[in-house]
Amino acid sequence: MMKKGVALLVLMTLFGGLWFYFRLPTKQEGNRPGNSIRSASPVPTKSVNPEVLAENLEIPWEIVFLPEGDMLVTERSGKLLRVGARTQVVQEIAGVAHIGEGGLLGMALHPNFKTNHYVYLYSTTRTAGGITNRVERYKFIKDTLTNRVVILEGIKGSANHDGGRIAFGPDGYLYITTGDAENPSSAQDTTSLNGKILRITDDGSIPKDNPFGNAVYSYGHRNPQGLVWDASRTLWETEHGPSGLETGYDELNIIKKGGNYGWPIIKGDQQKNEMIVPVIHSGSQDTWAPSGLTFVDGNLYFSGLRGESLYKATIGAGNKVSLSRYLQGTYGRLRAAVTGPDGYLYLTTSNRDGRALPRFGDDKIIRVNVEALK
Repeated sequence: MMKKGVALLVLMTLFGGLWFYFRLPTKQEGNRPGNSIRSASPVPTKSVNPEVLAENLEIPWEIVFLPEGDMLVTERSGKLLRVGARTQVVQEIAGVAHIGEGGLLGMALHPNFKTNHYVYLYSTTRTAGGITNRVERYKFIKDTLTNRVVILEGIKGSANHDGGRIAFGPDGYLYITTGDAENPSSAQDTTSLNGKILRITDDGSIPKDNPFGNAVYSYGHRNPQGLVWDASRTLWETEHGPSGLETGYDELNIIKKGGNYGWPIIKGDQQKNEMIVPVIHSGSQDTWAPSGLTFVDGNLYFSGLRGESLYKATIGAGNKVSLSRYLQGTYGRLRAAVTGPDGYLYLTTSNRDGRALPRFGDDKIIRVNVEALK
């Protein structure tokens, strides 16, 4: 009888220990997968190791910071989230079509957001003419979107190459990256909105000094997904190179008004006529699949999807850059790369997009201390 009692006690201790173990978050992956979304309050002191701030998201694409410090986050499926001490769905955006790489993508706050409350969203939708992308403006007040206005439409869409990053420049204009929508020749057509970086005013009109009399600012792009300005107001861009048998040749570019960046005519270091070659590219032996791009203290940081890494491009004399790689394979595919008001880098994973095996807690928002990236 006593032996049975001891055996029962051992079993109870064993099962209790196992229950406690599986309740703990894992070191790198966060909590075990589930249907809930976990978020944490901002930590006032900087930490060296990456921190998972939110998890169990559905293909998060972009992050912007509200004046009070909370994040607005787009999910490709069409949901807009607010992430802070807790995570909540603000709204599911009407008309969004999650088709392949398309869906609810880029987001930007107006430079005067504190007074006008304008939020801009880039999304994919279905129209009578097929799949298209558009930019809309909303008012964001008390966690509600109202006053929808279509700012720009007619950007052709596809299951691949939809671009989607939007950002206000130091000149006050809205810049928009568009992919070639799997029609490479459109990138060389300056009357087409595809395969371009576009520039418009905050109400959708065309700036008088745009180089072609329309929204086109630069052309010859395949699938640009990152935009940022450095301290000298130079515009940098990340862009996906060819796929298939010619995979690789992903690019980091300096964008010039009216510039032709060569797609689909040249790639890598190839030169032709007045076409602009990248500042740096991945070559034919590596693939970054770069997406989000940000600038901190003289360095560019961009996320890699297929590269599953955070890349640091240190800007040197003559805008030459040297490249370093961090977090390789640690969190899988990385999409957004944003600088927070606290000076940290904020990244999103993209492991539920059908091109990777999701990990525990995917998808996530991760915070990284740039001081540790030296």
